[in-house]
Amino acid sequence: MTGTTGTTGAAGTAGTPLRVGLVGYGLAGSVFHAPLITATEGLTLDTVVTSNPERQRQARTEFPDVRPVATPDELFDRAGDLDLVVIASPNKTHVPLATAALKAGLPVVVDKPVAGTAAEARELAALADERGLLLSVFQNRRWDNDFLTLRKLLAEGELGDVWRFESRFERWRPQPKGGWRESGDPAEIGGLLYDLGSHLVDQALVLFGPAVSVYAESDIRRPGAETDDDTFIAITHAGGVRSHLYATATTAQLGPRFRVLGSRAGYVKYGLDPQEAALKDGRRPGPTADEWGREPEDLWGRVGAGESPLTGGGRPEPTLPGDYPAYYAAVARALTDGGANPVPALEAAAALDVLEAARRSAHDGVTVKL
Repeated sequence: MTGTTGTTGAAGTAGTPLRVGLVGYGLAGSVFHAPLITATEGLTLDTVVTSNPERQRQARTEFPDVRPVATPDELFDRAGDLDLVVIASPNKTHVPLATAALKAGLPVVVDKPVAGTAAEARELAALADERGLLLSVFQNRRWDNDFLTLRKLLAEGELGDVWRFESRFERWRPQPKGGWRESGDPAEIGGLLYDLGSHLVDQALVLFGPAVSVYAESDIRRPGAETDDDTFIAITHAGGVRSHLYATATTAQLGPRFRVLGSRAGYVKYGLDPQEAALKDGRRPGPTADEWGREPEDLWGRVGAGESPLTGGGRPEPTLPGDYPAYYAAVARALTDGGANPVPALEAAAALDVLEAARRSAHDGVTVKL
């Protein structure tokens, strides 16, 4: 199974932390990975790769002990001094950089999407297995507060047999922001299908199992936009659940984050997990952050049947705290104690099967069987 442990050097033993090299210091690297790495017992942020002088200064300011370097080659030249590489650079670089890291003998964490195709993801997984190294994908939204709460409800049978799962990452951004994430160049692997869609599909597969068919609609709505900004994906799961997933930047009135309908009851939850906003505001998780990932009671979802939650139907369901730090804690255990890989690359490949089917479905106007 992909997720075999393997490190270089002597770190990670007898209380010595694992030394982490982080490639990329844009949104993903600076807001998510660097703070979560430094908040994790057993990990230390050693090197940050960015060619941008301003971001190098930012990294030094935020983490005075870090070593900024301009190129991935400078990091790989020091492979023997590192124990883990985290790839948080633009999507098109994920496969070549992860390949180089694995060939340098380093375990790897890759931000989502791990690759542009499922075939590439499986090739990376095979290389990691061949080298006996960890290859894990940063699917942080498995540790969102609402997702953890829904998993608990399903485990307890509160909803009965689930028939339909609706999940949304909706935004109102009538003007494109630009940058590689909104580039129309296929090589960039931009657009919402592969960005927010990676989270939506991953969550659906974790909750309800493999997909057997996929139907999708994908549009470019905004003037000046180059790639999809309004996408819908319908998945039929092998167990019979139907997932309806929405990823859009063009929603003037936002729907519920989750609406889950079962034979006994439904669960409806509005609002986003607070952890991303907290990280962007400079707040950090840690042993003294008792309120990390918690939300106020007025944002709790509701469980019930027969009436809209907006008119008081159902009962409030306490939202479990979100826990992004759990991801890197699991990575540290996998590397030091033989713990399980929190997100194996083959699971990410299964999600890419669905995303590729969705792209084909939207293009050809057909339902794609898997």
